[in-house]
Amino acid sequence: MKSAKQNSKDKPKKEQKNPLDKFLNSEDSAVSFIRDILLVLGAVGIIALLLILVSGTWPAVVAVESESMVPNMNIGDLVFVVSADRYGDLQTWEDGLSSGYAKFNNYPDKQGNSVFGDVIIYRPNGDDSVHPIIHRAYGWYESNESNPLTNSGYITKGDNNNVYDQLSGISGIGVIKPVKSEWIIGKALFSVPYLGYAPLHLFEFAVILIAIMIIHELYLRRRGDN
Repeated sequence: MKSAKQNSKDKPKKEQKNPLDKFLNSEDSAVSFIRDILLVLGAVGIIALLLILVSGTWPAVVAVESESMVPNMNIGDLVFVVSADRYGDLQTWEDGLSSGYAKFNNYPDKQGNSVFGDVIIYRPNGDDSVHPIIHRAYGWYESNESNPLTNSGYITKGDNNNVYDQLSGISGIGVIKPVKSEWIIGKALFSVPYLGYAPLHLFEFAVILIAIMIIHELYLRRRGDN
């Protein structure tokens, strides 16, 4: 006759799940919701990492918010950005005029002139608190003794603007200075129409996405109860 101690040894042990397994396999609606949020954040993180590796800069995508580059770029366009030295050196309008190189040149500028060179994304006066500008690089200005108050840098202009950026100003930083190389985020590689409306209305899209996820979880929970 087996003792009670022996009988307890013969009983199959309950498999102990570690916390990670419990979290991944839990059917609780709250846990499932958190799991979905983390999955979305993880996917976004992977995409962001891939974009950085391909583009060599950050942000790797920007949304067009104004009409300053119309019609070659329009509000809501999502522009893919690469570092200034990737896929060839940065070329200004003057460089492109000589070499024939041009980006985003389907239409002439507001003055009716053909456009050449790269479109760059830069931080005005190097100020991180100011929204980046996406305009065409027209040439390089070299500072000299006759104009010591201005630094060397790129002269820029929107295709749909009448004047160069350096003849205008922005509230909070004053007159826009020639763009130093270190102020440049990158150059525009290509754009996709309408996709830029998502980042332009990021909060609204986030609210809609979360609402859809909550409704989905409530539906699954109700179906499970039934």
